Amino acid sequence: MYYLKHRPCLCFFEAVVFNMRMTSIYKNYFKVRSKIRDAELASGREPGSVKLLAVSKTQSADKISALYQLGQRHFGESYLQEALKKQRQLGAYQITWHFIGPIQSNKTKSIAVCFNWVHSVDRFKIAKRLSEQRPAHLPPLNVCLQVNVSNEASKSGISIADLPELVKQVEILPNLQLRGVMAIPSPQSEYDLQRKPYQMLNQAVEKLGRKEMTTFSYGMSGDLVAAIAEGATIVRVGTALFGKRKY
Repeated sequence: MYYLKHRPCLCFFEAVVFNMRMTSIYKNYFKVRSKIRDAELASGREPGSVKLLAVSKTQSADKISALYQLGQRHFGESYLQEALKKQRQLGAYQITWHFIGPIQSNKTKSIAVCFNWVHSVDRFKIAKRLSEQRPAHLPPLNVCLQVNVSNEASKSGISIADLPELVKQVEILPNLQLRGVMAIPSPQSEYDLQRKPYQMLNQAVEKLGRKEMTTFSYGMSGDLVAAIAEGATIVRVGTALFGKRKY
């Protein structure tokens, strides 16, 4: 295990703290998996129809390794340089890496080369660069279009009204596979309010009539039950797995 091999010099106190953190991750992982399973059943979904994406941004390679030992294979990163470092550290692992953060033009080459999925495509310029910079020996890069369903100025993503045009542009790019949409609605505490933004986006996607758009990257730690009820196929969970982030 990575976290054992690379921690030979821990003092006793550090080892105790480290093991407590890892034990917490184990408990959190099975709690989240159970919550997803219960939400699937409550919504009439097939067990296993929702994929857990562990949001590992700001988390250490040790913690990723701990989840990997439990069977987790999909991890999401938002900060490119941090992600590339962890990919080098965990190069022996068969991890499927998802990029889920805002994308700057000067970062597209590394993302196109080093990731399996990108959830945050929100303009044609970025999609075109990802397609052009995807190495020929790799399969097409799986992409989701990020939609700003709450129309928040502080968040990335296109409007629902602009979604049809971007779909037309992206679906013809040769080295990308358009898989679906991603959304990060404004936080809501009430269950029905959590569902509403996803309902609107579902309707917009249905109108497009694109059978290949079957991925719905919806839901995080606070609203994953509502997201699953609205058809999420990937839930992006960080805090409920790793605890509160320290930036």
